[in-house]
Amino acid sequence: MKNYFSSDFKLGVLGGGQLGRMLLAETQKFDIYTLILGDNHQAPCAQICNEFHQGDLFDFDTVYNFGKKVDVLTIEIENVNIDALDKLEAEGITIYPKPSNLRVIQNKAHQKSFYKEHQIPTADFTHFAFLEELKHSYESNIIEFPFVWKAAQFGYDGMGVKVVRTYDDLQSLPEGECIAEKLVPFKNELAVIVARNSDGDIKTYPVVEMEFHPEANQVEYVLCPARIEESVAKKAQEIALKIAKTLDFVGLLAVEMFQTENDEILINEVAPRTHNSGHYSIEASYTNQFEQHLRSILNLPLGNTASKVAGIMVNLVGEEGYTGNVVYQNMNQILKIDGVTPHIYGKKTTKPFRKMGHVTIVHQEIEKAREIAQLVKETIRVISK
Repeated sequence: MKNYFSSDFKLGVLGGGQLGRMLLAETQKFDIYTLILGDNHQAPCAQICNEFHQGDLFDFDTVYNFGKKVDVLTIEIENVNIDALDKLEAEGITIYPKPSNLRVIQNKAHQKSFYKEHQIPTADFTHFAFLEELKHSYESNIIEFPFVWKAAQFGYDGMGVKVVRTYDDLQSLPEGECIAEKLVPFKNELAVIVARNSDGDIKTYPVVEMEFHPEANQVEYVLCPARIEESVAKKAQEIALKIAKTLDFVGLLAVEMFQTENDEILINEVAPRTHNSGHYSIEASYTNQFEQHLRSILNLPLGNTASKVAGIMVNLVGEEGYTGNVVYQNMNQILKIDGVTPHIYGKKTTKPFRKMGHVTIVHQEIEKAREIAQLVKETIRVISK
């Protein structure tokens, strides 16, 4: 086994955001030398990695030249130049997740086609190369309202997704490649994180339940364990395992799902990295998702994915009406509550709905944790000076 610890081994990470920042806590724990490529020197990772390189993640030469500096290359965001990764892989750089996986996942139309091809349940959809094709399909009565519009590429955190209910909604959509997805009634949004190393060892975390902000389409709460029947949880984990194995995926894969009214599981989308739905694991799990990501991409033994205690994550996002230097109001009040741990991402300026941090609440009882989470959400404010 290669010596990763206190050695000359270099791990490269594409992306300098909060996911990378939390990953760095684990590389520091293991004393792994880490290089970050981020788009600006104010990025959450910038001050705490061994080397920070500023550059455009979509620029071929920037990504390629960065990749030549490291022994293993990974990501904290999937929106990167994959052509550069292909060349690096061909030249012997180890890259996880694999560039071939990123090509499937980066484009939602390719991702949805993959599910259909491999009999993985997902909502019906139609792929459009241009917005005009979508409008023509509606005018020709081929598709009808309501449906879910998704930009084929580069959507995240509620960006690039919209429920289209009226003709005005349709007219307001941005240009570009997209999919129109059947709007499926569901009773829960769930997620399963899968970890797999290159030896093929594979584990899932418990199924989590996600509660979304009705306007921003951002997760407000993540609850672990999900308050669902064991048979539904087992089905969700089996489908997540099938996706990871079919992709021959190495790394951490977050699988977002819908639980329909009749308890079927439909895949919404996947993220090939650590994920908001796994943040609870830092306090609540035996092995948190960031340590597990390192274990999987370095082909180390996978850690225990079980929870020590029930955990709920509350996202801290910028309050509407505030833009500027951030102020976290009422932090003292939430720190007085047992089982509450805030994580601040190091972003100095706030704006409406920007992810600025999260708070984890742990408790022996999930319902009690949910009550405390509500109190935390109502108490802390992310505003500006």
